[in-house]
Amino acid sequence: MTATPRSVLIVVTRRIGDVLLATPLIRSLKRAWPAAHVDALVFEGTQGVISANPDLRRILAVPQRPRFLPHLAWVLRLLRRYDLALSLLPGDRPTLYAFLAGRRRAGLLLPARKEAWKRLLLQQWVPFDNLNTHTVLMHLALADALGAPPLPRVVLAWSAEDERRVVELLGPGADRPLAVIHPYPKYAYKMWHRDGWAEVARWLAARGHRVVLTGGSEPAEREYVGALLRDMPADAINLAGRLTLGATAHLVSRAAIFIGTDTAVSHMAAAAGVPTVALYGPTNPVKWGPWPRDFAGPGNPWQRIGSQRAGNVLLLQGPGACVPCMLEGCDRHVASLSDCLQQIPARAVVAAAERVLPAAR
Repeated sequence: MTATPRSVLIVVTRRIGDVLLATPLIRSLKRAWPAAHVDALVFEGTQGVISANPDLRRILAVPQRPRFLPHLAWVLRLLRRYDLALSLLPGDRPTLYAFLAGRRRAGLLLPARKEAWKRLLLQQWVPFDNLNTHTVLMHLALADALGAPPLPRVVLAWSAEDERRVVELLGPGADRPLAVIHPYPKYAYKMWHRDGWAEVARWLAARGHRVVLTGGSEPAEREYVGALLRDMPADAINLAGRLTLGATAHLVSRAAIFIGTDTAVSHMAAAAGVPTVALYGPTNPVKWGPWPRDFAGPGNPWQRIGSQRAGNVLLLQGPGACVPCMLEGCDRHVASLSDCLQQIPARAVVAAAERVLPAAR
C-alpha cells in the first residue's frame, strides 16, 4: 500500500462462522488505519454476528441467490466505491465483488492454472490454503501482505437490546452457573445423538448448572430442540429461535461452560473465553477448529487428528481411522449422519466437560 486507504470493503460471502472468523482481519485493519471506514459485504442472514462490531461502519448484505436485474443494479452502485476491497474467499463471486468495488483490490486465490484469470482482477493476492492453515490465519495473511500488524483475536459484539433480551428470557435464577448447549448444527453430518445430549445435560444439572438450549429459527431446528427439551432437566430453558445472533453471543459469554458441535456458536464460545467442548467428526480441525480466545500462535491451534486442548477449548474428535475425512457424512451428502460423531459416547463428553470446567472456577 502506497497510501493509507480511506475506505475498505471486506468481502466474506459465505456462512456465519466464516463471517465471525473475519473479525480478526477487520480489527487488524482498523487498528492499522484508524481513520479508515471499514465495511463488510456478506450474505443476508449472516450479518447479525457482526451487526454490533465496533470496527465496522456499515454492513452490506446481498442475497445468496439474487434475482438478476436487482443484483445488477446493486452491483453497479458498488462500482469503485472503495479505496481498497478485499476478498476473503477464492470463489468467482467474491473476487468479482472485490474487483468491482475497489480502486485497489487484493484477496485470497487458489494457485491453480485455471484460476489465473482471477489474478488479473487483483493487484495483490495471497495463495489460499484450504487444508493446512486455519481460517483466522488465512485471513490474517492478507493483513500481513498489506502491512497491517495481524491481531489474532475473534471479536464478539452485541447490542444493549441483545443483552436486555437475554436477561429477560433467563428470568429468575440468574445466579446459577449457566451451561449452554447448542445441539443442532445446520447440516445432519455434524450432528451428535439425542441420548448423549440428554445424559450430558442431566450431569450438568446435577453439578448445579442451569441448562440452556440454543438454536436457530428454522422449523426443523426448533422442532428438534423442542423435542430434546422433554428429556432435559425440569428447569432447562429452550431459547431456540428466540435470540438474534448478537443475543446468542451475549448469552454464550455469560456461560460457565458451552458444549456444541461444529457450528458458529462454538466459535462464539471459544472467542468469549468460555470453557468449551466442541464435538468434531469429518471436519478438518486445522482449518475450522474454534479459535481459542487467547491463542496467539505461532501456527495453528489444532492438529488434524485426535482430541486435543488449546486454551479454553477442548476439541473432542470422533473415533475412526478415516477421521477427519473432510466429507459430508458417511453417505457423502449433508443430510447423512457421520458415524464418527454418532460413536462418541456421552461419558466421553462428560469427561471432556470435567477437564474444562475448572477453568470456570
